[in-house]
Amino acid sequence: MVDAAARFVSLERVALRYGGAGGTLAVSGLDLAIRRGEFAAVVGPSGCGKSTLMKLVTGLAPASEGAVIVGGREVSGPLKIVGMAFQNPTLLPWRTTLENVLLPLEIVSPYKATFRRDRERHVARARALLATVGLAGFEDKYPWQLSGGMQQRASLCRALIHEPELLMLDEPFAALDAFTREELWAVLQDLWLERRFTCILVTHDLREAVYLADTVHVMSARPGRIIETRAVPLPRPRDLEASFTPAFVDIVHALRERIAAARTAT
Repeated sequence: MVDAAARFVSLERVALRYGGAGGTLAVSGLDLAIRRGEFAAVVGPSGCGKSTLMKLVTGLAPASEGAVIVGGREVSGPLKIVGMAFQNPTLLPWRTTLENVLLPLEIVSPYKATFRRDRERHVARARALLATVGLAGFEDKYPWQLSGGMQQRASLCRALIHEPELLMLDEPFAALDAFTREELWAVLQDLWLERRFTCILVTHDLREAVYLADTVHVMSARPGRIIETRAVPLPRPRDLEASFTPAFVDIVHALRERIAAARTAT
């Protein structure tokens, strides 16, 4: 249970219906509490409302019922304190890696007002961030010149360049091969350990959730709600060897069983 004073993200009895009164009820009775600086993962059966939860927290979709509170304020529109990365990197093909990473600073307040004046400083920060994810020397390459894993590394840098308080990740590694995916788990963990931003990861990969998260939230079948919250009491930093330990495997199996039950529940 997260103490009210410690909550950074809070959803309280939230419902969202798409398409008006007769439309699809995506989530209902959704309660969620995440501490500042916590790494949380959200898992559940397909169609349970995980992506809807992302839209609610970021202000991209207003709740039909209940309250969504981030940073002590009720969300009433798109938030500026959020960085986002998705399954597809969505890098702009006509911009270099460096230019793609700099993009949020050109369009997000308060940076956009002084971007040209401070460009040299921002470029230095972007280069340093790219170096931390292994992309030093690729700043001038275009997306089509990068592998899928490299594009996703650049996408993470773009999501973090404006130093967001909250990072939202929607299946960011799902399109990658297993080896690249596991490499990027380590990259993301290192970034989080260094910066300690609050992070919400939506994923179908239970190993990914347990490897990265402090807490894993399990959603029910639609209309989605949180039916279990499980702490991951494994020491950090975690490596791939840890994912084969009995403690790690037991958590994955317990989550899988809970999701299987949620999928068949009526």
